[in-house]
Formats: sequence, C-alpha cells, structure tokens
Amino acid sequence: MFTMKKTIFLIAFNVICLLGLAQSNIRLNNFWEYTNYINPAYINEDYFAEFSTAARKQWLNLPGSPTTFYASGTTYIEKWHTQFGLKLTQDKIGFTSTSDIDLSYAYALKINREWRLHLGLAVSYQMLSYDLTEMNLPTIIYDPAAYEGLLSENNFNSDLGIELTNKSWKFGASSQNVFSLLSKINKQYTNTNFIYAMYHQNTEELVNLGFGVCGIQYGNLYQMEFNMTSYFKLSKDQDQFHVGMFYRTRNEIGAILGLNLSNLIGLSYSYDFILGGISRSSIGTHELILSYKLNKIIKCLNCPN
Repeated sequence: MFTMKKTIFLIAFNVICLLGLAQSNIRLNNFWEYTNYINPAYINEDYFAEFSTAARKQWLNLPGSPTTFYASGTTYIEKWHTQFGLKLTQDKIGFTSTSDIDLSYAYALKINREWRLHLGLAVSYQMLSYDLTEMNLPTIIYDPAAYEGLLSENNFNSDLGIELTNKSWKFGASSQNVFSLLSKINKQYTNTNFIYAMYHQNTEELVNLGFGVCGIQYGNLYQMEFNMTSYFKLSKDQDQFHVGMFYRTRNEIGAILGLNLSNLIGLSYSYDFILGGISRSSIGTHELILSYKLNKIIKCLNCPN
C-alpha cells in the first residue's frame, strides 16, 4: 500500500514522463559504432548477418526512471544489394511502458569504387500500455473516469533514412516516426530527426582516431552531440578495443568502452552523466551492448559438388 506522499510523487513523475514522450525519444549511446539504432539505411556489407542486444538503465537511483531493452538482427543479401532487418525495443518509465516492433529494408547503391549510397525504410508496430497494478489511488479508485486516459494504444509508424559511406567517412540523415507528423494517434512516439557525419581513421597503425558530430531534433527541442574515440589494435587486421567520450548539449557527458572478444563478438559499455539538477538524485546512466556477426558464406566455384 502506497503512502499518500509516494502516490502523489508517482502520479506527478508519470505525468511529466507522459508529457515528455512528445519531447524525447528512445536511443542508445553507441549509435556511433552501429547507426542502425537511429537509421534504417545502415548496411554492413562485410558480413552476412549481425545481431545485437542491449540494456540501458537511465538515471540510476531515481525512482521510476527509464529502463530500456533492445534487440536487433539484420541480414545482407549481396546479389540483391539488399539488407532486411528486425528491431525490438521495450522502454518502461514508471508505470508507463512503450514497445516497438520494427521491420526494415535497405538498399546499397554503388557510386564508384569507394563510395556507397544506402537508402532505408522501416515500418513499425508500436504499443503504449500502463501497469495499473503499480497504481493505488485510494481517493479515486472507485471512479472509472480516473483511468480513461490510461488505456492501451497500438499504432503503426514508419522511419526513413539515407547514408553515404566509404572506408573512413559516413554521412547520414534519418527521420523516425514519420506518421506522427500526419496523425495525432501516434502522440506517444514523436517525430525525431538526425543528421550526422562520422570519421574513422582506417590505417594499419596500432592506434587510430575517430570523431563525429550529430544534430538531433525532436518536437521543439534541439541537441548537438560530439564524439571522439581512439581505436586500438593488437594486430594490423582488426580493432581490438576502443575508448571514446561524447558531449551532448544541455550539459550531458559520457564515455564509451568497447572490446572485440573475437573477430565476430563485441561488447560495449557506456556511461553518461547529466551536469544538472537531476544529478543530485541520480548516479548516471548505464548501458551495455553485446553484438555478434556471421561471416559470408563463400562458394567454391572450382570445388566438386
């Protein structure tokens, strides 16, 4: 049984979160390494398939703070220059839960020997629900009208994206939740737009540098994010681990640590901290990502059947 003080706090916090859904979006810090998190046009032509899973706990120690779970898988069909993808996202804030099932299609267009243009489209099925077992409102428990605004909602949405890449550079733009621009029924998922440029030095040196800048717009809020990363090799073939830092406008800083456990398995951890009033109640945000790749199947044309 909640005390009245705790009940009032929970209601107020969730009202703020519900209003904030129109002014924020779910994303992972590590999109610098894997832009599929923000852009359906992302393609990795070097592998047959990629899988990743992530868990993110925002504003640790703050009651009701967001908890996000993410999983994705993509497969690239080389003869069609096409990638198909599936993303699953679940985000819980207080007693509010949003879920997203996302199917994507991306096409790779060869411009010349170095540059590729990727075009992407995704269709999403999105669900908004409330855990009423977390609510105990003694003063209005017998009033059905108190819960009319807490009914589950299910809607469709769509994402669009474009990416221009070569061995070292990546330029991209994407628009998430495009249907939200056209219909108010998708109010729980606001339209969000990204534009970014990234550079990853790709030499045989044992230490390479990378940096990037990303502009983010959602609702009437605008952000800039800057990233700088060092990549370390134990051999000339592949990065073994990387260490990076980022700064997000509105006084948010963070660090990203990544380790390739093998040629196909990667593990990444990130931590970010807000230099503002919320820092007095939270010890920051933690995020963990595990990824796995499948090599292409190479057919032997001269081998007997």
